[in-house]
Amino acid sequence: MEKRFDVAALGEAMLEFNQTRPGEPQYLQGFGGDTSNAVIAAARAGARTAYLTRLGRDTFGDALEALWRHEGVDTSGVERDDTAPTGIYFVTHGPSGHEFTYRRAGSAASRMTPAWLPRALLCEAKILHVSGISLAISASARETVFQAMAEARNAGVLVSLDSNLRLKLWSLDEARATLTRAIGLSDFFLPSVDDVNVLSGHEDPSRIVQWSHELGAKQVVLKLGADGALVSDGQGAQSIPGFRVEVVDATGAGDCFCGNLLARLASGESVFDAARYANAAAALAVQGFGAVASLPRPEQVRELL
Repeated sequence: MEKRFDVAALGEAMLEFNQTRPGEPQYLQGFGGDTSNAVIAAARAGARTAYLTRLGRDTFGDALEALWRHEGVDTSGVERDDTAPTGIYFVTHGPSGHEFTYRRAGSAASRMTPAWLPRALLCEAKILHVSGISLAISASARETVFQAMAEARNAGVLVSLDSNLRLKLWSLDEARATLTRAIGLSDFFLPSVDDVNVLSGHEDPSRIVQWSHELGAKQVVLKLGADGALVSDGQGAQSIPGFRVEVVDATGAGDCFCGNLLARLASGESVFDAARYANAAAALAVQGFGAVASLPRPEQVRELL
């Protein structure tokens, strides 16, 4: 039976305040949250998408729902909470790159539970996308994500996992134990090299890919930033070279990569062809400010390719 959605994502969305000039108190208001960014990127790439989350019944929540509707992302899996807020975060820029400051403790999304999970919607997708942040925001959210991964697999839905390691949210030991379990449940593991250097103790990209497969990941796309990606389908591996571009703001570049990759996979492309497309999309995204505003359209990606 034909699935209703190509990609459904589960996690926390937030309002973003992005510093436009280093050292100056000028911020551009936008939107963020890794899985939300990814599902919007997938929608812009032409995928049929849905987002599963909880928001506060506040102005920020209203803005996020309006954003998803504008982008064509289905919101029937979004619940509003009268007692908990929508999370926000700030991005500042300096010599060492971009840094994040979060105001998300006790957010509506962190209060998600397995009982809340929109199961019917979840099973109507070709691919479910989750992340390390989805797993880290609270114990109940972690239980919810694992339940979603299990139910997706039982329903024949492929599972995608982005490592997105944020050690401000949990300890390294807790992150390592949780993520290694989640990797084993993933059909597509989409880590960044910095994350898995820390998680695995390995620095060589080929060894990292091997480590991921040993844990149970069926296909691995290791994001290498400006150096592109190393992609393995479990039978063979290919290096996808990066693009040399002027980086304005790298916020959400990995999410852009994931969303575009999943959209192309859902359309039937191989993981190698999908990664080439996603790599070009991410190269375009880093040339503008904000996690969502800079997400490219297919015609821009094709022109770069």
